Amino acid sequence: QDVLEGLAAVVHAHLKVAVGVAGHLRGAHCADLRVHRVARVLRLGGWKMEGAWPDVERVVVIAAPHSSMWDAWWGILAKIAMGVRVEFLAKKEAFFWPLGSILRAVGGFEVDRKSPAGVVEQLIARVKPGTRHWLVIAPEGTRKRVQKWKTGFWKIATGAQVPVVCAYFHYPDKTIGIGPALTMSGDLERDMATVREFYRPFQGKHRGTT
Repeated sequence: QDVLEGLAAVVHAHLKVAVGVAGHLRGAHCADLRVHRVARVLRLGGWKMEGAWPDVERVVVIAAPHSSMWDAWWGILAKIAMGVRVEFLAKKEAFFWPLGSILRAVGGFEVDRKSPAGVVEQLIARVKPGTRHWLVIAPEGTRKRVQKWKTGFWKIATGAQVPVVCAYFHYPDKTIGIGPALTMSGDLERDMATVREFYRPFQGKHRGTT
């Protein structure tokens, strides 16, 4: 029930008062009543938030562990409560009516997977210089436990020359947190090892990351 109330608050916040105007931190506007309502839904659900978003124009955000479909909804509520606009990639099949309208309202978008340019190249172009653009990706690529994470976020970050911010879920104490902004070195194996080590302590609803 809390999740459904939260989803209603998400739609209301975005469609009625344009919470999280694309690409901008809300700053003082976080005092908006509807933003506080969303934050209250999180608190009623027992969730707390920690950490702070970096003051950067462009960034790739990764979120893990992703072991439950509820991660997306709690994450959406958290990013509204924190007063940010972050876009996320979703499967084309998810954009059916009425879910498609809801997903777009909260930052979801789809890309043309059949385009000759390729998905990574399209996303690099999307995180273009001169605009404030934050993109969130689940590096595990699935809710199942995986040994190797997908490298798309690394390719996008290095291609667009932007940092990677590590966001996390920790279900034992219901925390949604914002970790460090990491600058990718260009060495894939070293960078992935650094990221995986950061996520080692955190536990999702059904599993950790190791």
